[in-house]
Amino acid sequence: MRFDIITIFPDIFDSYLSESLFKRARTNKIIDVHVHNLRDYSPDKKHHKVDDRPFGGGPGMVLQIEPIYEAVSQITRHVSRNKKTRVILFSTRGKKLDAKVARRLSKYDRLILICGRYEGVDERVARFVADEELSIGDYVLSGGELPALVLMEAVSRYKPGFLGKFASLEDERGSFPAYTRPPVFSPKRGVKWTVPKVLQSGNHAKIATWRQRK
Repeated sequence: MRFDIITIFPDIFDSYLSESLFKRARTNKIIDVHVHNLRDYSPDKKHHKVDDRPFGGGPGMVLQIEPIYEAVSQITRHVSRNKKTRVILFSTRGKKLDAKVARRLSKYDRLILICGRYEGVDERVARFVADEELSIGDYVLSGGELPALVLMEAVSRYKPGFLGKFASLEDERGSFPAYTRPPVFSPKRGVKWTVPKVLQSGNHAKIATWRQRK
C-alpha cells in the first residue's frame, strides 16, 4: 500500500516514519510512503508561494487550490487504472476517522493525504479534488500532519504483516485492562497495587470471562 502526503512541512514525518512499526513495514515493503513538499508545485517559481488572503476578509491565510491541484495531478499521472486510489483532505468538518473508516481505506492501493495549514484550504479542493474529508476529533490542530500520521497507522494495522507475527490484543478482542509483572507493586510502605487474582490463575476460561466483562 502506498501513502502520498502533501504538506508544506515534509520534515515533520521523518522521525516517526523511521522508527518502530513504520520502519519495519517500509523495509519489508508492506507499505510505501512518499512525502511531497507542496511548495514544489507552486506556480510561483521564485518564492514558492502556496497561500493567500481569504476572499471576504478575515484572519490568517488560506492554502491555494493551484499548487494542491497540481500536486495531486502529478502524483496520480502515472497511476495505473487498476490501482484503487483515494484522495483525502483533513478538515474539522470531515467525517470522524474510526476503525470502520480505517478498515475501508485499507482496501485501497494508494491514499493521497492533503494536509492543510493556516486558516484552512481553498474550498474548491474539498469540492473538486478530494474524494472525502476526514477529521480525527472534535478539536482544532495547526495542520493535517498529525491526522495524516494517525490515519496511516490506523489503516496500516489492517495490512497483513504490519504488526509482525502477532496481532494486537485490542485489535483482536477489544480493549480491556492489561497487567504485567510484578504481581504486587508497592509505591510506598503500606500500599500495595495488585494484579487481579483471576489473571494469575491460569484458568483461561475465567480469564476470558473477566476480560469480556471489563
